[in-house]
Amino acid sequence: MTTAGPRVAPIATPDTAPFWEATSRGELALPRCRSCLTYIFYPRSHCPSCFSRELDWTVLSGMASLHSFVIAHLPAPGFDPPYVIAIVELAEGPRMMTNIVGVEPSPESLELDMALQVVFELQGDVMVPRFRPVDEGK
Repeated sequence: MTTAGPRVAPIATPDTAPFWEATSRGELALPRCRSCLTYIFYPRSHCPSCFSRELDWTVLSGMASLHSFVIAHLPAPGFDPPYVIAIVELAEGPRMMTNIVGVEPSPESLELDMALQVVFELQGDVMVPRFRPVDEGK
């Protein structure tokens, strides 16, 4: 099998820099609106619910559930097929696109609403959040 090449590292912007700083510490953090208490993903300068600019960065639990997924069979930079592209619902409410790791990329191994936990993988010089099934034995 040929390699798909290196993964491109994300580039921080002023709005996303606190997100990437948190991942470098092994934490998943998002802005939360002080006015309506909405957690915001993707990070931005204002709340998409009430348009307030009063946001506080909050470290999240790192727990999620599988909302939707597709198994990709075509290579992409840094990904050898097959691999799982997913939408996960964080325990705190927002949904984010990510990859599922630590499980066979097959429909038999993935179940909607399955419990997931965040793990961080080095991509370039940036730690990127991915999710894996919760180890029920822990």
